[in-house]
Formats: sequence, structure tokens, C-alpha cells
Amino acid sequence: MAVSRPDIRRRPAERLLAWLVTGPLGHLYSVVADLTIMAVTEARRRGVVTKLADQPMSEPRKDSAARVCVIGAGASGIAACQVLSARGVPYDCFEKGSEVGGNWRYGNDNGVSAAYRSLFINTSRRRMAYSTFPMPEDYPDYPHHSQIARYFDAYVDHFGFRDRIRFRTEVTRVEPAPEGPGQGWDVTTDDGATGRYAAVLVANGHHWDPRWPEFPGEFAGEATHAHAYSTPDGFEGRNVLVLGIGNSACDIACETSRVSKMTFIAMRRGAYVIPKYIGGKPTDELSTDFTTRLPFALQRAVSAFMLKQVQGNMEDYGLPRPDHKLMEAHPTVSAELLARIGHGRVKPKPNIERLEGDRVRFADGSVEEIDRIVYCTGYKITFPFLSEELVSTRDNRVPLYRRVVHPDRPGLYFIGLLQPLGAIMPLAEAQCEWVADLLEGSVALPSAREMRKVIEREDRRMRKRYVASKRHTIQVDFFPYLRTLRRERERARGRGGLRARVAGRSHELRVERPA
Repeated sequence: MAVSRPDIRRRPAERLLAWLVTGPLGHLYSVVADLTIMAVTEARRRGVVTKLADQPMSEPRKDSAARVCVIGAGASGIAACQVLSARGVPYDCFEKGSEVGGNWRYGNDNGVSAAYRSLFINTSRRRMAYSTFPMPEDYPDYPHHSQIARYFDAYVDHFGFRDRIRFRTEVTRVEPAPEGPGQGWDVTTDDGATGRYAAVLVANGHHWDPRWPEFPGEFAGEATHAHAYSTPDGFEGRNVLVLGIGNSACDIACETSRVSKMTFIAMRRGAYVIPKYIGGKPTDELSTDFTTRLPFALQRAVSAFMLKQVQGNMEDYGLPRPDHKLMEAHPTVSAELLARIGHGRVKPKPNIERLEGDRVRFADGSVEEIDRIVYCTGYKITFPFLSEELVSTRDNRVPLYRRVVHPDRPGLYFIGLLQPLGAIMPLAEAQCEWVADLLEGSVALPSAREMRKVIEREDRRMRKRYVASKRHTIQVDFFPYLRTLRRERERARGRGGLRARVAGRSHELRVERPA
């Protein structure tokens, strides 16, 4: 009997068809789908009645027997509360402090806020606002932290879920139910109570556990971390050294330079200092959903050209020349640093080589007398209620699918654990909408194996794009990441698995060439 064989002549055609579906045609399909969803969302916000706009993305959960736990009532935690409330998903939110706002609540009695008295946001209010609740039109482009705190209060009260938050209650331990994976989570609070939850949304933030550098020698003056900085009081007439070239470092260097004898700013590598405005428009608003679909090399070239026209070269100000291209490190946004350097009130220095009592020796061999050091050296990602065996945070790396889902811990989700080129709040809100879909069962996750493959792929892209640093482990691009989450929410709606393929191929970061 003759044995039939596969027709090998069809294999190239099959490969071509698969490439078209998941490549150019898939990309075109995703663009059309994204634009449709954006149009519907805008119609909802404007109150326009359309056939699509009147239909919710998914019906509210009617039969929620199991509760969800939200840890933290900061910017990401209250986004989770709003979405769960709107979907009818029962939940408990635990907040260590007595107010909402987390990191943006200056003097927060939860003890972990890094806000200082003079803090203003460095993303514009239109980019920072939740999609369901715009910031007031009378707010400035870059509001003060006190205005952001009032905005969060108004958000919570507008949607009416303040009474769902248990203030002054700290979560001390989160463990999987002893019955096994997928059977829920046991959450213990500082009053000794333990409750069983179907899912846990972790929103405790990642800017509260200071990372301290280590240098040989000893310093005889006073050293502090940016997390503890509040005002320039006590810096009057002193020689101040600020270590770092991030946003907080620039703010603190500029502020102390107004009262200090001299402020030095030292850094391990150079950075591109980006102004808050270009052409009279907030800089972050120059990037749009459309422009971020253009080739990444073109985006970078245009941005570099505009930055050079406005700022010139960094070395013209005495700053070290960056050893990387624009967009290969998290941006440093400052409207004041370059001017304070130009006024002679801030002096750039290379990295610290050694501490020598009341002096500091720098990598170029120079030595300066220093009275106070402020280390602006970032933060460790920490979950004090989760064991390291359960969720590893070694080297600030947490293996999460789409920066939200742990592939080996069903029902455990992380909200706002990312560092975008843009604001976290709208991204946290979008994450919560996706998680609500998962909780309702209207969307399913890929297999654990597929999730790990995507995690590894996106981590490769991050390593390709960014300079090696513990700061660059949770980076995403604002609009590409929003598109990725939209496509994850659309996974189950396409025929033949097309939308699932598009979702699986979506990227959180743009690079010049695929990793």
C-alpha cells in the first residue's frame, strides 16, 4: 500500500502565508484595531453615542464570589480600585498610611514617600492623568505635588470607593493557599488577621527602598539618600555633593545651589538633559501614538536633532559626553540644571573614587572639600510581604509577562511595576483593565511556556536598547506598551487566532533592529 507523504511543495507557501499573517498583514490588522479602539474610547469620553461606544469592552462581573486584594493606595493602587469597582469585582484595598497618593503625598505617614517640598511633576498633566478622570484645566502643564495629591483625592471621591480602602493597615505576608496553585492567596495584615483571596494585585510602588552605593574610605560629613531629602534647610553655606544625574538629582542640585556655598553634581556616566518644553509645548506631548509607530531609528534621529537645536551638546556645559545614544537611558528632564551650571552655582564632576574624611576624591583625580552628600542612586524593587523564593527581585529583575503576570504564580498580579518614557498612571489603569478581563474570564493568558518566551524576548530587547544598569530593568515605551495591553485584551476576539498572534508579537519597547 502506498503511503501518502506531505506535499513538500506547499511548505514554502505555508511559511509565506504564516509570515504575512503574523508580519505585515498582522501589523496592518493591529493598527486598524488599535485605531478603532482609540476612536471608541474617545467617543465614550466625549459622551458621543455610537453603536460601538455604547457597548462595554466586557460585561461587569455579576457572580463574583471570591474577593480580590489590592496592596497599596498610591497612584497604581487607586487605579486598581476604580477599575474593580466599575466591573463589580469585590475587593479589599490595604494602605499602610492614612491617605491615598503614595509617593506623591508629601510627608505621607506611611513613611515611604520620596516627595520633597518643592517637587513638581516632570510629565505633563495631560499625559499623567487617568483616562477616566482628566486633571482640572486650571492646573499648570507641570503641577506641584500638592496638586497631584488633591487630584488623587478628587479621583477617589468622584468614583466613591474611599470606604473600600482600609487605611493604617499594612500587609505583612502574602502566601499561596496551601491547597495548591490556583486555589487563592492568604493575605496577613499587621493586626494579625489573615484572609483568603482569589487574586492579589500588588501596587506597593518601587521608589521607596533606597539603594546605597559603596565607595572605599570614610566620609566625615553628613550623608543622606534622596529618599530622605525634604528641603534645602541645613545646606546653607555648605559644600554639597549630589551623586547622580537623574531627575531627583537635578532637582536637588539646583535647589541646594541657591543656598549652598557650592553644589557639585557627580555622575558615573553622562546623560542627555531634556527640557520640559520644546517649541512652547510640553516635551512629552511631542510623542504621539502615530509617531511611535515610525521606525525607531527615525524617532531617535528627529528627537536628537530637536534636542541639539534647543540644548546644544552636553559637553558644552562641562557635563561629560554621554557614552550612549539618546533613548538608551531613562531620560533626565530638567528646566534648570544647565542654567545653574552656566551661573557657576553647580559644578559637574565625574564619579566618586574615594571618600577621604572631609574630602572626596573623584575619578579624574580632583579633590573637593565636602560637607554634605546626597546620594541620588535609585531604589531597590522590594516586596516585604513576599518571600524571595516566591518572587525573586534579584538585581531589580522580576520576570513578569507584560510587566504584570508572574507565569508561575496564578492569581498574582503587579500593577505599576514599570518605568515608562512617560507617566505611570495611564499605564497602571490599562494594566488593571486587562487584569479585570482576566479575573472575569473574558480573556485568557497564554501558556506559562509562551509567557516565559515573551518575557525573555522583551528582556533581550531591553538589554539591546538600554545601557546596563539596575535602573533599566522595568522600562517600557508609553504608547507601544499601551498598544500591547490593548492587543492582550483583544486576544480572544479574533478568528483563527490572528489576534492572539498579534498580541504575542507585540513589543513593549522599540529598538532599531529586532533582538
